[in-house]
Amino acid sequence: MVLYKHSDVPKSNVPISSNLFSQLQKDILTGKLKPGQKLTEQAICKEYKVSRTPVREALRQLETEGLVENILNRGAFVVGLSQQDFEDMFELRKIYEVQAVKWAIERISDEEMEALEETFEFMEFYTLRNDVDKMLTINAGFHQIIYEASHNRMLHQLLSSYQTYLKYRGQEDVYAGNYLTTVLEEHRMIFKAFTEKDIEAGAEAMEKHISNSKKRRCK
Repeated sequence: MVLYKHSDVPKSNVPISSNLFSQLQKDILTGKLKPGQKLTEQAICKEYKVSRTPVREALRQLETEGLVENILNRGAFVVGLSQQDFEDMFELRKIYEVQAVKWAIERISDEEMEALEETFEFMEFYTLRNDVDKMLTINAGFHQIIYEASHNRMLHQLLSSYQTYLKYRGQEDVYAGNYLTTVLEEHRMIFKAFTEKDIEAGAEAMEKHISNSKKRRCK
């Protein structure tokens, strides 16, 4: 099983339009590109050093995601996400994460359980080293394994999308003090529920974790 497939994909093997879409998506979600800002093909080509063809495809994808609006005779404009959008997304994510962990505890394979255990051990290791960047990557991998272990493709796709949207929210505000140890303990309770095959405990631990994540990020 590939634990960290999203972060490990070599950029050279990814279409230019996909790379551009991901970068524009990040720049919108982090506020580098502001709501209401006009996006022209010429400006994007110059800023991101790409040709017009991938720009058009990336803008189409962003419009599908609701991050860009194409207004007739005016052009493409950044929509972005409001504070309310992020708060609502956390609430929806909590519902789906709880369902994912219930199904995952029921359906997880031996190989997936080994991957989850290995990932949690890495979380412990990098918490001790106080390595926030590594911990964030492994944290995402921990949740991805649960999505996969739910064995529901639509749920996996939906939660992966939420994870992408929310990872940029409030990053500068949440990593002080005992952040890593707190997050580790929240994941410890989720992992414990898997080892004990306790669906109710897993749902409770996941709900608490996502609620706490919302408090840390939606201030």
